[in-house]
Amino acid sequence: MQTINKRFWEIDFLRGIAIILMICFHIAYDLKYFELLNFDINSTPWTIFRISIFSLFFLLVGISLSIGKERGKQFKNYFKRGLKVFFWGMIITLVSYIFMRQGFVFFGVLHFIGLSIILAYPFLRFTYLNLLFAVPIIVLGFYLFSISFDFQWLLWIGLKPNGFYTVDYFPLLPYFSIILIGIFLGKKLYPNTMRAFKLKDSPTSVFVKFIDFLGKKSLVIYLIHQPVIIGVLLGVKYLLTTQ
Repeated sequence: MQTINKRFWEIDFLRGIAIILMICFHIAYDLKYFELLNFDINSTPWTIFRISIFSLFFLLVGISLSIGKERGKQFKNYFKRGLKVFFWGMIITLVSYIFMRQGFVFFGVLHFIGLSIILAYPFLRFTYLNLLFAVPIIVLGFYLFSISFDFQWLLWIGLKPNGFYTVDYFPLLPYFSIILIGIFLGKKLYPNTMRAFKLKDSPTSVFVKFIDFLGKKSLVIYLIHQPVIIGVLLGVKYLLTTQ
C-alpha cells in the first residue's frame, strides 16, 4: 500500500522518459542550429515529437500538484516552489540573452511551470470543472497564436508583440490548460493519496530505477543538459573545421 508521503515511482518514471526525449530533441535542435546536420526541425514529425514532450511534462506537473494538495500542502508550499522554478527560468533568460541576444528565452518552460505552480492552487479543489476551464483556455490560446499586438507586457499570457521571436516560448494561453487536465488526472488516478489502479509499490528493474532517478532530478538535468550538449557539439564542430 502506498504511504501518504511516499513518491509514486511511476510519475518519476514518466518524468524521466520525458527528460530523455527532451534531451534527444535538443540534441537534434542543436545539431541543426550549429549547422552540423541539415534537416527541417519544424517539420510535422518533429513538431509532434516536441508537443508530446512538453505535454507530458505539463500533465505530470498538474498530477503532482493535485497529489501535493491531497497530502496537505498549503499555498505557501506551492508559492515557494513556483518562485524557485521561475527563478531558474530567469537565470536561463539571463544566460540566453548573454550568449544569443536574438531569440533569447523570455518566457520559456521553467517560467511557465513556475508561474503555473502558483496560479494552479485555486484549481486544486476542482476535478471535472478543470476540464471545463481548460476548454476556453485552449480556444483562446490557439486564437492568439495567429495575431500580434503592439505591446509586450502581456507576453507571458500569450499576447505576442509584433515581430516577436524566441527559441522557447510557453505562455499561459493555451498551455495552462494542460496543467488543468493534469490536475483532473491527478484527482482521478490518485484520490486520497492512493493509486486508483494496481501497480507494484517499488520497481525491481535496474532500468526502471535509473529512469526514476532521472525523473527525480529532472530540474537539475534540465538546467545542465543544454550547456553540456552545446559544449560537446561546439567541440565537434571545431574539430571538423580544423581538419
